[in-house]
Amino acid sequence: MQPQRWAWVDVDLDAIRHNVDVLRTVVAPSDVWVVVKANGYGHGAPEVAAAALDAGAAGLCVALVEEGVELRAHGIDAPILVLSEQPSESAATIVANDLTPTVYTNGFIDAVAAAVLAAGRTECPVHVKVDTGMQRVGARPEAVAGLVTRVREQSPALRLAGLFTHLAVADEPDDEFTTVQLGRFDEVVSVTGVAEGVALHAANSAGALAHPAARRSFVRAGIAVYGVSPGHGVDDLCGDLRPALALRARVSFVKKVSAGSRISYGLRHTFDRDTTVATVPIGYADGVPRRLSSTGGEVLIAGRRRPIVGVVTMDQLMVDCGPADPVAVGDEVVLIGEQVGRDGPQRIRAEDWADRLGTIGYEIVCGIGTRVPRRTGPNIGPSMVER
Repeated sequence: MQPQRWAWVDVDLDAIRHNVDVLRTVVAPSDVWVVVKANGYGHGAPEVAAAALDAGAAGLCVALVEEGVELRAHGIDAPILVLSEQPSESAATIVANDLTPTVYTNGFIDAVAAAVLAAGRTECPVHVKVDTGMQRVGARPEAVAGLVTRVREQSPALRLAGLFTHLAVADEPDDEFTTVQLGRFDEVVSVTGVAEGVALHAANSAGALAHPAARRSFVRAGIAVYGVSPGHGVDDLCGDLRPALALRARVSFVKKVSAGSRISYGLRHTFDRDTTVATVPIGYADGVPRRLSSTGGEVLIAGRRRPIVGVVTMDQLMVDCGPADPVAVGDEVVLIGEQVGRDGPQRIRAEDWADRLGTIGYEIVCGIGTRVPRRTGPNIGPSMVER
């Protein structure tokens, strides 16, 4: 159903399936677990999870217990790994929802074991996180053997199901630190003597694409599943991926403006000619960065690139449509995605925004606000404009 608000996100679930299939082919015989944290990187976690599993993903990863609970509430019964330790108070919820916790402290190991016993469950699989150099979370290599022993001591309440690490510079293939991290990880695996049946994993999207040695039992694929490059260092490996998200709106108001007049807060943009300006009802409260106009941000209207002019406001932005081309209320505006007009297909990618703003594509798609309605389905592709 067409959203009543004149701004919306389209999510192409066929693109999600396609990207999972591409990644499975690249990393075979390793499996693919799909990361659906942050509401599926802004795409809609339950819908993405279902499409990814349909395409052959072996499991899912989330950042928060609440994210795993949401997936269970939508009928997702695949393995779900929570990627970092959670508050000890959440252990009962983890166990009740058959989530797989990450552990790297004795205290959390004991909390999960106690929750299993209190619930009368048989066991809970856990993954031990190793910090091989990212220095965000995880146990230092020299502490891992003790943690593995602690998990085993809690058997049968706990079962060591995985051992993993996270790569800091996988999107920079020439940086040797990835090799250093994998070497540290292999040493931990050797020292702990983990048995057959314990999953080993290290690769994020960039690791999966660029570092065959990192693929191990499975890869944790996040941003690549959504068709966004993990970084410019691996752009050349992303050619078969398809962006799944498009951010669209409609023109809500049209006005003629005179040369020399100024626009938006601060009146920072001055028009150098008479022109037509279209107002678009989407702004920084929806995830369009306020300074996008000052860094050369554009939209597509009638299949043509048009500059955003003036400061992006909370709920609206303005676009210079030129003095000659017609534009009308209700015309489609593409902020991220494709539009086909008389000059052929045009595309604005999340990565284009990221480059203009000095950030990464992850931040762009995750930043699209929850008040922007999502439409999900197959084959939601480029729109056609006949003007």
